[in-house]
Amino acid sequence: MIYFDNAATGGFKPDSVISATRAALEFCANPGRSGHKLSLACLERVYSCRKLLCQFFGGYSYDRVIFTKNCTEALNITILGVLKSGDEVVTTVAEHNSVLRPLEHLKERGVKVKYAPLNNDGDIDLTQLAALVTDKTRAVIITLASNVTGTAPDINAVRLSIPEKCLLICDGAQACGHIKIDMKSSGIDALAVAGHKGVYGIQGSGALLFSERVNPAPITFGGTGSESKNLHMPDFYPDALESGTVSYPAIVSMGEGVLYLQQKMEENAQKIEQSCAFLCENLKKIEGVKLFSKPNPFGIVAFSMSNMQSETAAYYLSEEYSVCVRGGLHCAPKMHEALESDGLIRASLCEFNSLQECEQFVRAVGELAIRG
Repeated sequence: MIYFDNAATGGFKPDSVISATRAALEFCANPGRSGHKLSLACLERVYSCRKLLCQFFGGYSYDRVIFTKNCTEALNITILGVLKSGDEVVTTVAEHNSVLRPLEHLKERGVKVKYAPLNNDGDIDLTQLAALVTDKTRAVIITLASNVTGTAPDINAVRLSIPEKCLLICDGAQACGHIKIDMKSSGIDALAVAGHKGVYGIQGSGALLFSERVNPAPITFGGTGSESKNLHMPDFYPDALESGTVSYPAIVSMGEGVLYLQQKMEENAQKIEQSCAFLCENLKKIEGVKLFSKPNPFGIVAFSMSNMQSETAAYYLSEEYSVCVRGGLHCAPKMHEALESDGLIRASLCEFNSLQECEQFVRAVGELAIRG
């Protein structure tokens, strides 16, 4: 089996992540919900992971690192917890439904939303984005890498092009773990992280990091282990946004993934981009294949085939060639509209994928492309 669906969920984990997660499952208590030694030890491990993520992503303070079950939850906490009726938001057509759907929900409640288009190269048009921002704009919400094509905006240029008071909220699902992200130096106010993709955590791991300018109100309510007599949520972070039992094994896996990335991220990015370049160069030689990606460190290569729908191609690749890719709209409908696409085939790589696998994939696509 060739696994080329890492943009959906990382299919390979470093040995250190597997070992740490297994240990967390074998010795697991509810962090901070009890006073016994094991609970306190788990709480200390969660605290150390919180500090580790804050340092790795250039965050503002460890207490403003919130653990979530995925990037979608992190984005929802930010969007629904910060924006209110009368606010204006600028986002882009490249966004995932984890941004588009909360914003659509808020549009029905008085939030104004504007969408920046793509330019002729298929990248987010940053000039048009800046032109959409006004003095009334509360926030710009933008992906750090498209989950469809791998295109990535210059986030420093985005920050410089918008008013200082405007919040900059970033979807890091496809970028985190692949490129260096420093929130403070880039002026990012909120960063949503998918732990189970480039950060090498297990499914059910994610995080939200935010600055002192962002104070999300809770969107879920429940136990926190603190202020139990208070029928309202605590007014301090992280407790205000972490109701219920956190996933200790998922947090540990993400923390261990960050330790791995501290040593390997740059090397991995180079290898992934080289593999992307190989696929881009060879897929575009196949008659009937149209490429929508350029070489990128996120491992994303999207293309269409003139003789079959993307879902059909993905099915044949799985059933006949044992290759896992994703076909369809990738939960990013506005991006496909902008690309004039009714669905694309997406191969997404990681550093554990080999050149031999890439060669086999190109041969498989070539064989499918000549089918009647």
